[in-house]
Amino acid sequence: MTDSVSNGPPGTTTAGADTPAFIPSAEFSVADGVRDVGVCFVGSSMVAGYGDPKGLGWVGRVVSRTQHADLDLTAYNLGVRGDTSSDVMGRWRRECGPRWEQRAERRLVLSVGTNDLLGGVSTARSRLNLANILDEASSLGIATFVVGLPPGLDTELNHRIEALADAQADVCARRGVTYVDCYRSLVTHDQWVSDVASGRDRVHPGQAGYGLIAWLVLHNGWYDWLRVTL
Repeated sequence: MTDSVSNGPPGTTTAGADTPAFIPSAEFSVADGVRDVGVCFVGSSMVAGYGDPKGLGWVGRVVSRTQHADLDLTAYNLGVRGDTSSDVMGRWRRECGPRWEQRAERRLVLSVGTNDLLGGVSTARSRLNLANILDEASSLGIATFVVGLPPGLDTELNHRIEALADAQADVCARRGVTYVDCYRSLVTHDQWVSDVASGRDRVHPGQAGYGLIAWLVLHNGWYDWLRVTL
């Protein structure tokens, strides 16, 4: 499946059989020496860390492991409970813009989609929303990273999560964007399943589950994406 982007920002194309899905119109560069980096994490309740008694979520855990002598890092958690990909598409530039204003290097981490399934957003629309965000960010010289959907406890919903996760992975692969597959790593993981099952709403994990997502992020391209060596 290809992503057709109409009336998009400069650099987007309508993909055909022999046409690339996206041609960036702005290059992303990394400065020498200590880098002034602003990272915005945008998504829904899993980004916000809802349900974690430590109040860290996976974002806080990842940021705590990203301190580096070459990075002057400022991280912003912009997770909003209940957000769909359409909501994120409508607000990411408005909310990230002021936070990036004084930063030399702009980076965007996205994780969204489960509320699309619960709210009736089609897989095609969800995939296109993600594609549009990634394309617009790239055209503006913003580096992107996508954290995929984790599984739940409902088998039928998990089949739909898996299908959307595959669609998101394909969108990212077409654009050379790092994508972390949380679904397959966690769907049969005993600690994940037990942590979600013992949670307040049996949807969001607690401390252990968010720790697992953080581990997946940190061990699947995070440091390479930030271009730091530990």
